[in-house]
Amino acid sequence: MANTWWELQVSCESALEDSVSWRLEDFGCRGTASESKGESCLVKGYLPIFQAQLLDLAALGLWLQQDALCMGLSTPSLTWQLIDEEDWASSWKQYWHPQEIGDRFLINPAWLPLPENSDRLVIRLDPGVAFGTGNHATTQLCLESLEMRLSEVPKSFVNKGDQQEPVIIADIGCGSGILSIGAVLLGAAKAYAVDTDPLAVQSTFSNRALNDVNPERLVPAEGSVDILKKLIERPVDGIVCNILADVIIQLVPEISEISKPSTWAIFSGILVEQSTSVAEALEKHGWVVATMWKRKEWCCLNVRRS
Repeated sequence: MANTWWELQVSCESALEDSVSWRLEDFGCRGTASESKGESCLVKGYLPIFQAQLLDLAALGLWLQQDALCMGLSTPSLTWQLIDEEDWASSWKQYWHPQEIGDRFLINPAWLPLPENSDRLVIRLDPGVAFGTGNHATTQLCLESLEMRLSEVPKSFVNKGDQQEPVIIADIGCGSGILSIGAVLLGAAKAYAVDTDPLAVQSTFSNRALNDVNPERLVPAEGSVDILKKLIERPVDGIVCNILADVIIQLVPEISEISKPSTWAIFSGILVEQSTSVAEALEKHGWVVATMWKRKEWCCLNVRRS
């Protein structure tokens, strides 16, 4: 039974897709996949059998109903079944296809051939059980924000008077490593990628190799900001953090400790109704929200030091 997984299937309106994906991830699912069918959507989530009992699944169904009610949408349908690990590892891949994000990125599943004649920055990805395939609105918003931040950074440098210094970023809650890889492709000299989930760190190592990223330019590690403090030689130039709003609020004081007056940051994983609380926490520690980008019910805060 150790290698048996729950496969959760949620049929819902397309407008609920991101909310359902977030709810499944918050519930503990190690991976999700979605398939659109006209105005409806089928979202699947996967988690080890020992992580949930039938009563837990029933509670999840109630939370999904409440989420839909709050958004004024029809009640989604939740079903579940047990599958073997080998079936889980491949079942979601059939729904994932190459995807263009922003003006410069193309996310390409590792098991598919690379596109021909593409002028985009291609990120080859096999997320395994880690969060971050590029399908979720929060990941897209972060990649687009990185594109904006690093669009004027040629060859991994920022201008500082007559000198140029390498751009160093920290990726907190790195998941599959997609944001760190994207930053390096855009010109960041180095990315430190941390996650409290060892499976996410393993996935980041694998995807670093898939994209032929120099190990010196992408440094994954298990942990959070406390580990970053030990890894970095000086405060970082940029921070990207795509995790839950409550966790961001808790980490703001520590994140501020690894920044300098010119540091910028990108925070996502935030529901629109949570944005005020996150912004207030940031402002208390010397950050200013420059822009807030929205996609469906999610938002991304682009901030800088005051």
